[in-house]
Amino acid sequence: MLQRLSRLSPEVRQYLLVTGNYWAFTLTDGALRMLVVLHFHGLGYSPLQIAALFLFYEIFGVVTNLLGGWLGARLGLNRTMNIGLALQVAALLMLTVPAALLTVPWVMAAQALSGIAKDLNKMSAKSAIKLLVPDTQQGTLYQWVAVLTGSKNALKGVGFFLGGLLLALLGFAGAVLAMAALLALIWVASLLLLKKDLGKASRKPKFRDLLSKSRAVNILSGARLFLFGARDVWFVVALPVFLASSLGWDFWQVGGFLALWVIGYGILQSLAPWVTGKRSGRVPDGRAALLWAAGLAGLPAAIALGLQSSLPVAPVLIGGLLLFGAVFAVNSSLHSYLIVSYAKQDGVSLDVGFYYMSNAMGRLVGTLLSGWVYQSYGLPACLWVSSAFVLLAALISIGLPRHAAPGRG
Repeated sequence: MLQRLSRLSPEVRQYLLVTGNYWAFTLTDGALRMLVVLHFHGLGYSPLQIAALFLFYEIFGVVTNLLGGWLGARLGLNRTMNIGLALQVAALLMLTVPAALLTVPWVMAAQALSGIAKDLNKMSAKSAIKLLVPDTQQGTLYQWVAVLTGSKNALKGVGFFLGGLLLALLGFAGAVLAMAALLALIWVASLLLLKKDLGKASRKPKFRDLLSKSRAVNILSGARLFLFGARDVWFVVALPVFLASSLGWDFWQVGGFLALWVIGYGILQSLAPWVTGKRSGRVPDGRAALLWAAGLAGLPAAIALGLQSSLPVAPVLIGGLLLFGAVFAVNSSLHSYLIVSYAKQDGVSLDVGFYYMSNAMGRLVGTLLSGWVYQSYGLPACLWVSSAFVLLAALISIGLPRHAAPGRG
């Protein structure tokens, strides 16, 4: 195995290191989210209160993506990735305090730290791929981005299952302590092995460079905001609470089902290049993003209509969720490729960071609405909001370039 690794090109070895870091982080991130939702639901917290626990996670994600892209260009992506790993270890350790100290402000503070860590790690990983593939190889870039994105989400699904499993076996404090110890080992290995100054810009970017000057990046960022708001408005809080309270599922069932859904979603993301025309040698452009968003827009509304009819609830919800996940996976993978393609080569993390700031803003809006709309109006209302958001994403995508311009801002 070591001999095989030594024969790989330096770019491929760095890609494997970046991906491995991203995988390890994603496992803990998915597990922690499921732990928090299920643990505090079991303590009697309302859906809106549970959503509030993630408020700072999402708010700091918005800020981190904007500032993190600037830091990555100035300091190097290796440093921002390692800072993210260290902050996640600290966030996990914060949650190992005695149960009496797990107050809402304390958990929100730990989630804020975790949000900073997550988005530093993701921005670093996505930006690094741009630097490891020549601009002339857009098909390879699309494939590498799809594999990174898809494998990450598959492992996030494993993390959901892991969170439910660890909560049942070790309890809340034991689960987060075990994850902190594992991630600390990954962090030490990353410090030793990740290439120095990866992604460092040739010039020191100014603070005013935080906002993207690219029309394509700005349009794609707006579409991304509504696309991910559409997912999280019913997936983050409303769905797991509905499965537990209305369908009577236990921790194992909720965690296991959501885990399998996200794993399947991640696998489909990895396969997106074949779905969208890789066999014919095509790479997607703005038209593909528009068409796939338009195809997704009606699905949440169809699920809502099914839930409001006399049809059996469980088959409608599960079947609809599986179909939504399949189409959403292709949408997400297309977006992930397009932002890396549109981003400038020098200081790539600036464009990628700005784009994922919009992604985080969409998650923030979706998370808050998930708790409030579900508590006030129920799951079907969350799905109607989801459909409206996807439609907005499709309309914004009309302005995307019809042909990606590699390496240009």
